[in-house]
Amino acid sequence: MARSPQGLLLLLLLHYLMLALDSAILACKTPKKTTSSRLEWKKVGQSVSLVYYQQALQGDFKDRAEMIDFNIRIKNVTRNDAGEYRCEVSAPTEQGQNLQEDTVMLEVLVAPAVPSCEVPTSVMSGSVVELRCQDKEGNPAPEYIWFKDGTSLLGNPKGGVHNSSYTMNTKSGILQFNTISKMDSGEYHCEARNSVGHRRCPGKRMQVDVLNISGIIAAVVVVAFVISVCGLSVCYAQRKGYFSKETSFQKGSPAAKATTMSENDFKHTKSFII
Repeated sequence: MARSPQGLLLLLLLHYLMLALDSAILACKTPKKTTSSRLEWKKVGQSVSLVYYQQALQGDFKDRAEMIDFNIRIKNVTRNDAGEYRCEVSAPTEQGQNLQEDTVMLEVLVAPAVPSCEVPTSVMSGSVVELRCQDKEGNPAPEYIWFKDGTSLLGNPKGGVHNSSYTMNTKSGILQFNTISKMDSGEYHCEARNSVGHRRCPGKRMQVDVLNISGIIAAVVVVAFVISVCGLSVCYAQRKGYFSKETSFQKGSPAAKATTMSENDFKHTKSFII
């Protein structure tokens, strides 16, 4: 297997805007083409698959690609078409069969889809809060920018719209408030951007509630006061003997008197018989 010193086949990195062109050309350039030359195209990955063999397009390319000289024009390019392709040209020479080959990288550019945004509806002031934004479709990987009430938060977090301290990671899409405050309440949305395009998620409102410390303390004091009053009332009743008087009252009840009368009658009857 020999390579020409001139590098007859060119290594290309192809970028195509899917929404505009929707097609790509895999170029295989040689300084001289002959009828005796034999051409093969292969896609190289975990396994090698034939793309052009025995003067015919193969597999999925058979229905949506065409040959232009030694080049392949792919129609309706998809993300699955991205990868490394190898062009192999062999031709008979006086020294025998001469094989020349090189690789072509096809990178399919895809605009971001509508990103997935996670925005809490209600949080407590003073807490740590994270807003998340993610897109899995864009290629190259998009960057993320958060907006509050339609204004970008990419600038200085200590000026303009916000007073609280926050950090925005444009790579991961995480907007983090280290100590969120009431002024951070508002509508938030995220935008995913790459070289092909940009998309945004619908705005979601986040409400920051302030914890009422004085109200909580007042409620605790009232509950403690009620419990204390109840305890003192029980102690006072015991000291005054209210619970023992109740027992005496039970002894003087009609049932007790009935029992005493029955015993007296019984004794009287017994004495009469004797």
